Amino acid sequence: MGRYIARRLLYAVPVLLATTFLIHAMVFVLPGDPIQGLAGDRPVPAAVLAELHRRYHLDDPLVVQYAKYLGGLLTGDLGRTFTGEPVADTLAGRWQVTLRLGLTAWFLETVLGVALGVWAALRKGRWADNAVLAGTTLVIAVPVYIVGYLAQLLLGVKLGWFPVAGAEDGWPTAYLLPGLVLASFGVAYVARLTRASLLENLRADHVRTAGAKGLSRRRVVVRHTLRNSLIPVVTFLGIELGSLMAGAVVTEYVFNLPGVGQQVFQAIQLREGPTVVGITTALVLVYCLANLVVDVLYGLLDPRIRHDR
Repeated sequence: MGRYIARRLLYAVPVLLATTFLIHAMVFVLPGDPIQGLAGDRPVPAAVLAELHRRYHLDDPLVVQYAKYLGGLLTGDLGRTFTGEPVADTLAGRWQVTLRLGLTAWFLETVLGVALGVWAALRKGRWADNAVLAGTTLVIAVPVYIVGYLAQLLLGVKLGWFPVAGAEDGWPTAYLLPGLVLASFGVAYVARLTRASLLENLRADHVRTAGAKGLSRRRVVVRHTLRNSLIPVVTFLGIELGSLMAGAVVTEYVFNLPGVGQQVFQAIQLREGPTVVGITTALVLVYCLANLVVDVLYGLLDPRIRHDR
């Protein structure tokens, strides 16, 4: 298992390099001068402009810029904003908000998605199954910002069940509604994936044999079917953990949560390239780590999968 984990960590290196280079390229090849953009309509002295270009390597070729950024990244330096503040310090003040929101949404996805999927699978063809399929299709079809605004209006303003915006009420009160909105798409996919996988495994020979031996339906589902059915669900949930961190940009903007997503949104508006690249690099690291955890969990869910071979 140790060699497998080491091998997976080595596989993550080219993924990290390719991803960060593409992000760096997309941010810094945009037309226009970001320093002049920060000044707006006010003129910037040529000497000041030249010094800031030199300090942030804006006049260097793209490959040289990325090499210098990568050198700092290897020492734990995520870069500096155009105001001179380390990107790591910006993350430190906002990371907890995004982490709470992401984990809340991930927990809701896991619990609600698996429960709905099992409920629908065990009632295939009945009204409960049709309701889950129709509801999940509707959720997938509606954009997340529409879901967010509707949730604010109905559950926050009209019914008063949740705070409308901000994180002043703390966890879990301030994070349940935005977490549910952020998790809505994931709940739909997890429910559908659980339903399909469970229906497939219920037709397996060993499941029919367990039922023929007189085992209760609940024991057959829990002990002989659900465990194997969760393998594709765990795959999706592991990938989704990293996606939730990145997807928090829109949700944090709608609910005015002072997290990493809101900071990325503001940085894009201000053309703060170092901030966008630094934060995205941290999110890529989270994504790679989540995938590693998923691969390790495979062996715990299905003994037939041997990582050490």
